[in-house]
This record gives sequence, C-alpha cells and structure tokens, in this order.
Amino acid sequence: MQLDQIITQITNDRFTAVALPLFVLAIVVEALISHRQHRNLYAAKDFGVSMIMLVLSSFVDFLPKLAAFITFVYLHELSPLRDVVQRQWWAWLLLFFLDDFVYYWFHRANHEVRVFWAGHVPHHSSVKLNFGTALRQGVGERVHKYLFWVPLPLLGFDPLMIFTIISLNLVYQFWVHTELVRKLPGVIEWLFNTPSHHRVHHASNIRYLDRNHAGVLIIWDRIFGTFSRELDAEPVEYGLTKNINTYNPAAVAAGEYLSLWHDISAAEKPADKLRYLFLAPGWHHDGEDRRSNILRARG
Repeated sequence: MQLDQIITQITNDRFTAVALPLFVLAIVVEALISHRQHRNLYAAKDFGVSMIMLVLSSFVDFLPKLAAFITFVYLHELSPLRDVVQRQWWAWLLLFFLDDFVYYWFHRANHEVRVFWAGHVPHHSSVKLNFGTALRQGVGERVHKYLFWVPLPLLGFDPLMIFTIISLNLVYQFWVHTELVRKLPGVIEWLFNTPSHHRVHHASNIRYLDRNHAGVLIIWDRIFGTFSRELDAEPVEYGLTKNINTYNPAAVAAGEYLSLWHDISAAEKPADKLRYLFLAPGWHHDGEDRRSNILRARG
C-alpha cells in the first residue's frame, strides 16, 4: 500500500464525519435544556477550552495515527492469520470485543501510569460534565495511544477494520458524557458503559477515583476490580483532586508534564525518578502517598 493511499484511508473517517454534526446538535440541545432548567451544565470559558483541546489533539493525532497505520499494515502482512481473519461478520464481532478490551487497558494505564496520565489529564480537568467535555481530549496521550493496539494486526485484523472499530468506540463514548440521563434499565447498566458509570469516572471523590475505565462495555471494570456504581448518598464532584483553576490552553494541555518534570528533578535517586514516571499519580518520594488506592484504603 502506497503512502498516499494510507493517508487517504486514515483521513477518510466517515463515522466521525457523520457523527460530528450530531455531536454539535447534541451540545446545542443539552445547553438549551441546561439554560431552561437552570442546571448550569456549561460555562463559556470552560467550553472554549474543550474546543481548543479538540483541535490540538486532532493536529497532534495525525502523525502517530499515520505511523500506527503503516506499522499495522506491516504487522498484518506478517500475521499467519491474515488469510483466515478477513471481514466476516464474526471477525467484526470478535474485533469489537478485542478493541474494547484493549481500550479498557489503555484507559486504565492512562490513570495508573503518571507519564500517561500527564497526556490524559486535560480530559479530566473540567469541573463540568457535558457533551462538550467529551470532546476535551488529552493531547499528549495521542503519542502513545496506538501502541496498545499493536497486537490486533498480528491477530489477522487489517488496519482499516481496526481503525473503523476504534472510531465507533469513540463515537459511543461521546454519549455517556452527560448529567441529563440518570440511570438506564438494570441489564443495560450491568453490561454497558452508561452516563451514570462515566460520571463516576470523571469524579474527584476518593471513593470514585480511577474507576470505570470502560469504552463500551462496563464488564471489564467488573471483571478486573475497577468498577464503582454512582451512589445517591455521595454526589459526584467533577474535576481533579487538585484542580488547575486556569483556562490557559497551554497550561491545560501541558501542565501535568511540567509538574512531572519538577518532581523528577527534585528526586535524587534514579529509582525514584523512574517511579515518578511509571507509578500512579499521587506517589511522592518525600511526602504523603496520595495514590487513589492508598487514599481509599485509609478511608
């Protein structure tokens, strides 16, 4: 496959092209309902930052996505399964589950490995949760994202299939960023990621920290012990445990990288420098350990 063909394929994302007008319409409708019901779901400056993060992440995403697609083409050619796994219905269904499983671990790693968290934190930096927040993507996370999907072309799935399912998964996730939908019927809440589950994910409450990393299916969180239900007795408080309190796009996009650099520079031992990179946010070599699991254990 030639480079111009690859660029054409990765830029011809029909699902996102169709979904984007629906996203805009949903934002307008949600904002109107919020205004009419005095819900205060949107703030102009906060929404503006979300749109800037969307643009920045889209620009940053291009080269990693291009490199990933080229790599996936090469790996797919090496796969002994490439003539078995083509575009049968069962292959699409299997790929849906595999992609969602990979997304769970990618998203969980973004919360449990600080250097990854530095790229993901912009998505959690808003103290609002609305459809605009769904588009407030992490800029730095685009660099390492596609490494998690490397096994899939080796299993015989072609790159276009993989990127199609990735896009569908992301389109689904837009709709769980809202306060207007409370709880859905029980079987849906048990199986799927829902607005209730994702509100928990965006919470800064200690009970809810680093929970519900699901893309489409919440079953991965249930299986791997990261699930938490939304409790009426403890309303969700959105944002970070220490909010950044700025609308400066550069600070939102890169502030945690700067904090990480300061912490690494302050550590004298090489092992501590590595711990800052690869342990969860909240670990400190000379202060209180404020990783989410430690805080929960303390009660």
